[in-house]
Formats: sequence, structure tokens, C-alpha cells
Amino acid sequence: MTETTDTEKKPPLNGRRALPLNNSNDEENEVPEMEAFGLIPRGFNPKDYLRVVDIHMFKEPHEINKQQHHTDKYYNPKLIIRRGQSFQIQIDFNRPYKPETDQFWLEYLIGRYPQQNKGTYIPILIRDVLKPGEWGAKITHKENNSIRLSIMSSATCIIGKFRLYVAVWTPFGILRTHRNSATDTYILFNPWCQQDAVYLDDESEREEYVLNDVGIVFHGNINEIKLRSWSYGQFEENILDACLFLMDKAELELSGRGNPIKICRVASAVINSRDDNGVIAGSWDNTYTYGVPPSAWTGSVDILLEYYSSKQPVRYGQCWVFAGVFNTFLRCLGIPARLITNYSSAHDNNANLQLDFFLDDEGKVDTKLTKDSVWNYHCWNEAWMTRPDLPVGFGGWQAVDGTPQETSDGMYRCGPASVQAIKHGHVCFQFDAPFVYAEVNSDIVYLRREKNGTQAIENIDTTHIGQLIVTKEVGRDGMMEITEEYKFQEGSEEERLALETAVMYGVKKQTLQDTSYQPQADVDMEFQVQKAVLGSDFKVTITFRNKSRNSYTATTYLSGNIVFYTGVTKNEFKKHSFSAKLEPYSTSTYDVVIKSSEYLSDLLDQASFHFFVTARINETGKILAIQKATVLEIPALRIKTQGEMVAGKEMSVTVEFTNPLKQTLENVTLRLEGPGVLRTMKKEFRQIPTNSTLIWEVKCIPNRPGLRKLIASLNCDALRHVYGELNVQIQKP
Repeated sequence: MTETTDTEKKPPLNGRRALPLNNSNDEENEVPEMEAFGLIPRGFNPKDYLRVVDIHMFKEPHEINKQQHHTDKYYNPKLIIRRGQSFQIQIDFNRPYKPETDQFWLEYLIGRYPQQNKGTYIPILIRDVLKPGEWGAKITHKENNSIRLSIMSSATCIIGKFRLYVAVWTPFGILRTHRNSATDTYILFNPWCQQDAVYLDDESEREEYVLNDVGIVFHGNINEIKLRSWSYGQFEENILDACLFLMDKAELELSGRGNPIKICRVASAVINSRDDNGVIAGSWDNTYTYGVPPSAWTGSVDILLEYYSSKQPVRYGQCWVFAGVFNTFLRCLGIPARLITNYSSAHDNNANLQLDFFLDDEGKVDTKLTKDSVWNYHCWNEAWMTRPDLPVGFGGWQAVDGTPQETSDGMYRCGPASVQAIKHGHVCFQFDAPFVYAEVNSDIVYLRREKNGTQAIENIDTTHIGQLIVTKEVGRDGMMEITEEYKFQEGSEEERLALETAVMYGVKKQTLQDTSYQPQADVDMEFQVQKAVLGSDFKVTITFRNKSRNSYTATTYLSGNIVFYTGVTKNEFKKHSFSAKLEPYSTSTYDVVIKSSEYLSDLLDQASFHFFVTARINETGKILAIQKATVLEIPALRIKTQGEMVAGKEMSVTVEFTNPLKQTLENVTLRLEGPGVLRTMKKEFRQIPTNSTLIWEVKCIPNRPGLRKLIASLNCDALRHVYGELNVQIQKP
């Protein structure tokens, strides 16, 4: 390729590299339409030679290319293909093509400084045979002035939007077609191609992890699992361009964009706004001024489109929002991906595999000293790919996390970390495996600070963290447990071994042998929280089982806290202590009533409580301690449809909600969306009085037939996380 002679276009000189960085898919270079070999004789007329009149890309959703490449759902007029698989185009010349004398080839270019050795300038010559997974083209059909070509792309090709030129050789120079954006071609990852790094061999899994544009987010907590739908919308208008823009924003060199490991790593940083002005600004403090509360979003499309147009972080997100948008990005580019939830997830500030909870003399948790926290749940993503950079056996699902928790190599990002490596404790393999290992494997240690400054261990809970890891079932809306992909059976020999391996590879674990920790073994304590609807009273039942022949008395303390779902306490709303008599060989239960008036005024987003119960056995001085999170039932929205549901015909959708609280709801926002049925709609309501029902009717014209999902959310300061959904079957016209 010749550099343009235009002096203004020349980049500033840089002593380190001959060409500036090529890290924008958006920028272009000028390509000469006549590239002369030397002096051009006076009688030369380009019209005497073979000339391209038209190029047909077969880019309609119903045509061969998008059908064969599984890209017919993208709401995008240009050709979209997957790498490592052949596609068809037709070229019309000004006269019949004569292979003996005519010579032409194709050129694919990407970015401002195309270079052949970087894979950003790709000349494609006409061959007799196509080699699978390598660039090449062959003529499959000739008729009059037209030829039909079958083109094979490389299975390691860069992902992005390429420009196409057809070049014709003449004795005096090369003639090229002019720049025509209608022939631009998007090339994506190909999970259907065996040579692609993201190849997935199961068709039902490809349907779910690449082509499904809605999913389920599991939230709540381990005792009360809740679920809501999320619209990924990876095929919606402008989303593909928005996802390519994220890689430009992250300044990922174009030549690295064929590598899913690199793409996941830079994306996990650019999904959050910390340190790079990325897509979503996180907020965990229950104040969402000048932004949308995280619980109000129903999908990724609005967030990505707003970021693509404003180039400023979108406010606000929490873990499931980061994970939902990340999932859209991965599926849109063709990397198989799923959103997963880890219940009782450890956020261990010093990565020593233990969460230290400090108790004061009364047995209450000392919030000043306690820095670690247990998230009720934490969502991240898994992306499917081979890991040629690791030893054999560590490919497959890789954990990636866009939620900003800790820095990795100086930026807020996490992954990709091999899930298989985490399970076996091989945390030495990049990237960020020790952090993910701690999220699912830490122990909770209750410590008491003695007067002389030493720490006494009161209790250790080895089973609380990472009790349950789940994702959506393939092809259905149920829950699939994947805890065993991350860890061996609690207490098994293999689990012990995996832990020793992790410690050997540098995960810090304090040994507890050197401290005089002897728990009270002959008394068990546990408690149950009654399931309750938001706005009602409920009770906590504490049960003691004395397995010895001794009589004991236990000074028991219950602390009820309103918490963020990250386990961070906002305030203590219930303190209750009592003395329990434990008779020999018997079980005794105690009820503590929690009134709605005690908690309603301070309730946060997710209606989450956290209860600590500590009991000191007076006769031995030993302490029993347990903690549990609980979530109130939040009323749901009801969605109904009326009339027939046919693609291209108007239909009506109604959203209803009844206010269950003993107060009027003010400034209520409703959102409704459904990929392929309607773009996100919003409606504000000033007030909903107690027990009254609001009804919102919307007219829409669905554009895609098949089973679709409508998703709605309601938000106001007093009530968040109110959702509703409905499956609808849209008929073909």
C-alpha cells in the first residue's frame, strides 16, 4: 500500500516506531484508485482494461451469507460473517472476465495504517482450491460479465469492520474500485468453526451462549434465591458498532483483536468507569442523583447506546449491570458467554483466604475493625475459549469480571481466569486466579481483640463462602448449579489438596494451629428467618442443641442490620439479648419478633437484612457465632398482552402494579423492553397511593417472529427491584 502524498495527513514523527499505533477500527486511510508502476504513457486509458461495475454482497438476512453464518438476527444492513467459514460475493465487470489475460484480486483493510504482516491489510488471490481456515477466494460460477466468488477467511482473523476493494492489474499500474461503504464487511468470532479459539461443539449451547438475546440474573441470597430477566439485545440496531467502539476506547491494538483472551482482558476494564472513563459508573451507596438506579435497568441496550453516543460513563451500575453489559459485548462479538452468580461471595481485602470479623466484648461485630465483607451474591461472567498461553487442560470457561473491586496490573479489571485452574488450586496461571479463588473459597474467622492487643479466635466458619454458584439453564429459564465447576465437595480429600496447591502457589492462608482455638463442640446453634413480604412483621427463631450431660446458660445477642447486598452494613435496626437455658441432651428454641416499623424507614434497594447471632456459654466462656442474610419478598409487576401477536402488526401491552406498602409511593418510574418486540419505553407516575393499582398501556409493532420476552421494572425511592416479565409467541405474518 502506498502512503498518501498529502502532507497534512502525515502523523508526527516518533523515534520509536515507523508507524503510529493502529488501534481504531473507525479511522481509515486513503487508498489510491490508480497506483502507477512508474511513468504512465500518454495513450494509457484505464477504460481499455477490465473494470468493476458492481459488487453484490448477498447481505440481506434471508440471503445465503447471513443464514449460513448465523448472523441473520443482527439489525444491521451490512454484511456480517464469522471467521474461518466461506461466504459468497458476486462481481459484475464491464465485459466477460478472461482468466488467461485478466488479473484481479480482493483487498480487505482495517484501520488507519494497514499492514500485511499485522493482519490489517489482507490481499486475497484467486485460487483453484480453498484451504479451510486460511484466506483465499475461488470462482464458483461465471455468467456473461459476472463471476461468483466463494471467499474463505482465516480462523484467526481480526474481529471488526473491514473495507473491501477490488484491484485489477494493468501493465502500467493497479486500478482499484473506489471507497464504497456498502461493501464493508464485519467479521466476528465463530463458535461453529473448529479452528476458531472460541469453538463450542454443542449446538444447544451455541444457541444459548451466543444467539440468545435475553437471560436470567439470579440475585437475593442463598436462603431466598430470586431471579429476574435481563435483555442482552446483542442484535439490536447500532449495538455491534457500540461494542467495536469499546475496543477502540480501550485502545486495543487492531492486530490483537483476533485474540479472545486479550479482548476479554481489556473489556473487563472498559466495562467499568474507574481509571478509563469506561461504560458504567458504579454506585453502592443508595444515592443515585443524576442517574438511573442500578435496579431500574432492564437490559444492556440503553446503556451501550447512551455510552456510544455520549462517550461518558452511564450512571449507575452494580454487579449484575456490569455483568449484563459484559455478556452483551461478548455474545455480540461471537464469544460464547454466560452470566453467573456466586452466593455468599467473599470480598477479601488482603486476599489471605479468610474474612476477619472482629467481635467486641458483648459479642457484637466491631464495624470499625472489620474491613472484609460478604456479598449476599456477586455476578460475574464466564467466556468460552482455548488458552494456548496456559498448559493443556485450562481452556473452556474463563471467569471475567467487569465490576470494579480490586486493581489488576494497575487497572480495575479481573480475568480471564481459568475456572478449571481455580477448582484445582492452580492459581499461578494468569489472570487474577487468586482473587476469584478467594471469592469462592474463603473462611470466616471471628476474632476478639483482647485488652493487651492480642487476637483470640472465637469461631471459624469454613462453609459459609461460595455455597452456591449458579447460571441459567441451557434452553430453559431454570437455574443450573455450577458450584462443582469451581470447587470440590466441601470437606473432601480433593478440596484439601486444591487448597494446599493454592497455598503453595502463593495464596496467603494463616495457619490456625498456633492459636489456642478450641470451639465449644457439644452445643450446636442455628437460626431460621421466617419468609416475609415487604411491609409485614416476621420472626427469627434461634435453636440450641445441647449434646452433653451438662447444663449450660448462654448469653445470646441478636443483631439485625440493614445491609447493602455487598454485605456492608448501613445501620443496626434491631438489638436483642436474652439468656438461654440449655438443659442436658435437649433442644431449646427462642423467637425474636421483627416489626415492620423497625425496618421500613431505613430499607435499602434490595430489601436485604443481615442477622448476627452470638452466644457466650457462661460456664466455659466459649462463643458460638453465626450470620445469615435474608431478603424480603418484593411484589411483582404483572404484564399482559391483548390482540393477536404478529410480526409487523400493532399489538398492545399492559403493565399493572399494586402498591403493598402502608405509604404513598412518589415519583415512580416504569420501564418496559423486549428485544425484537419493542424498544425501551419509560413512563413516570407522580404518586401511587396505598393499595391502589397503576395500569400502563403501550402500543408496539414487533419486528421479529418467535418466542420473545417482555421485561418491566418499577423504581422509586421507597421501593426498588420490582420486576415483571412475560414470554410472548410472535407469529410470522
